[in-house]
Amino acid sequence: MAYTVLARKYRSRTFDEVIGQEPISTTLVNAIKVGRIHHGYLFTGTRGVGKTSMARILAKALNCLKFDAPTTTPCCECDACVMIAEGQDVDVLEIDAASNTGVDNIRELRSNTAYRPARSRYKVYIIDEVHMLSTGAFNALLKTLEEPPDHVKFILATTEIQKVPATIQSRCQRFNFRNISPDAIARRMAEIAKEEGAQVDNAVVQRVARLAMGSMRDGLSILDQLLSVSPKKLTAKILDELLPPAQDERVFALLQHAAAGEVAEVLTDLDGLVAEGRGLENFCNDVIAVVRALLLVSTCGPDAAMVDLPAGARDDYVELSKQFELSHYVQMIAMLEELRRSVRYSGAGRALTEALLVRLARMRAWTPIEKLLGQLPATSPADAEKKKRPASRQPIAAGSGSAAVAPPRDTGFQPVECGTGFQPVECGTGFQPVKCGTGFQPVERGTGFQPVVPPDENQYRSETAEPDDHQPSEDGVRPPADEAVWKEATPEEQARVKQDPVVRQTLDLFDGTLIAVKSRAAIPGQ
Repeated sequence: MAYTVLARKYRSRTFDEVIGQEPISTTLVNAIKVGRIHHGYLFTGTRGVGKTSMARILAKALNCLKFDAPTTTPCCECDACVMIAEGQDVDVLEIDAASNTGVDNIRELRSNTAYRPARSRYKVYIIDEVHMLSTGAFNALLKTLEEPPDHVKFILATTEIQKVPATIQSRCQRFNFRNISPDAIARRMAEIAKEEGAQVDNAVVQRVARLAMGSMRDGLSILDQLLSVSPKKLTAKILDELLPPAQDERVFALLQHAAAGEVAEVLTDLDGLVAEGRGLENFCNDVIAVVRALLLVSTCGPDAAMVDLPAGARDDYVELSKQFELSHYVQMIAMLEELRRSVRYSGAGRALTEALLVRLARMRAWTPIEKLLGQLPATSPADAEKKKRPASRQPIAAGSGSAAVAPPRDTGFQPVECGTGFQPVECGTGFQPVKCGTGFQPVERGTGFQPVVPPDENQYRSETAEPDDHQPSEDGVRPPADEAVWKEATPEEQARVKQDPVVRQTLDLFDGTLIAVKSRAAIPGQ
C-alpha cells in the first residue's frame, strides 16, 4: 500500500477538527443550520492554512448521503464523503485554475452547470488558485457566478486575493483564513506524533511550529521528514542535525549581541546566516520582524493581542525589549528597510549590511532624542508671552506751533525736524527720521547707522505751518530755537491743533497721545 503523507493523512474531516479557523467554521455551521447557504464562497489566505480542507468539508456537509438535507456533521463514511475527501467525487469537481486559465475552460464549466448532479444534492465546483484565471475567463464566469442554477455551488480559493477582480469578489461571500498560531500547530503535531508512535520532545515541536510560519501543512511536512530519520524518538539534537535553528532564534541572538555592544559577535552571526544561503534581503525582513516584536513588547506589553512571540521565549523578549529606547526601534526599522531596498541592486550588499550592523551594535551609545529634549532649558509661560509681546511706543506731545515728542526709550520710531529717514536711537533698535533726508545717515568713515544721543524733549518736534517759524530774520539768520518763548496755547489753538490732519496722522502712526499744546511767543527785538 502506498504511503500517505501526514499532511493528507491527518487533514481535517469535519468542522470540529479544523485547527486555527474556528470563526469561519462557526459561520458556515450556522449558515447550514438556518438554511442560508450561499451559492458562492471565496476562501483567501496563505498556503497551508486549510482553504481546500474547508472547501471539502463544506462539500461533504452539503452532499452527505446519510442525511436527507445538508448537515453540520457529515458522516465521513458514505460513498460521497469518502470520494470527496479523496478529490474524486463526480459531483464535486476540483479545478486547478493554474492549468485551466482560458475562456474555453470556463465555457465548458458553464455548459456543464446545466446538468443536475449524478447522485448528490448539489454540484460543487472548487476552483483552486482562482487568481490564475485570465481576464477573459473571469468575465466569462461572471454571469454564471452571479445567477447559477439552484443545484450549483461555487467555492473559490486563492492565496493572492488582490489579483481577483472586484466583480468576482462582490458575487461571493469572502472568508479570510488567518495564519495558524505556533501553539496550535505545536499541539496538533504532538498529537499526530503520538498517534504515529513516536516520542517527541516539547522543544522539538515548538521549534518546528516556528519554522512552519503559520502553515499547518509546512509543519506536518517537517514532522514527516523528522520521523523518517528517527521514527521512534525525536530530540533537539536530531533536529539540529537535520534542520537549522529557527530563523527568528538566530536573529534574536544577533540582536542580543548588538544590545551588548559586541560588534565581532554580530558580524559572526551575519556570516553564519549568509553562509547557509540566506539572502541579504530576506535577512533584513527577518530582522525587521524581530525588531517589530520587540517594539510591540516595549510599548504594548508581551500579552497584547498583536504580539506574536515564540513559545518559551516570552521572558527573553521582555528582557531584550528593555535594552533599547523607543526611538532606537524606530531608527532600526527605518535603517533596515532602507538597507533592504539597497542590497537588492547594490554590488556591495554585504558591506552595506555589515556597516549597518555595526551601527546597531553601537546604537546604545547614542543619546536618545527624548533625553536631548529633556536637557533643554525650560521656558516658563511668562517668558514665552514676553517674547511674543510687541515693544511699547512712547507717547507724542504736539502743539499748534510744534508737535513735541518724548525722548526715545524703546524700539519705536520718533520723528525729527523735517526728515523722513531713520537712524537708530541710543539703547534701542528702533529708527528715527534724519533731518532733511530720506535715507539712513552713515557715520564717519563707515556705512553703519548713526546713533542719536537722547536729547531733551524740545529737540524732537515737528514745527507746523507758522509762516514766521520758517522765515529768516532781517539779517538773514534765523533766531536760535532756545531763544523762543513758549506759552500755553489758548483753547481755540488747542482745538485747532487736535483737528490738524498732520497731528492726527502722526498720533495714529506712532500710537501716540497728545499730552500738551504750546505756542511760541514773539521773540523780543523781532
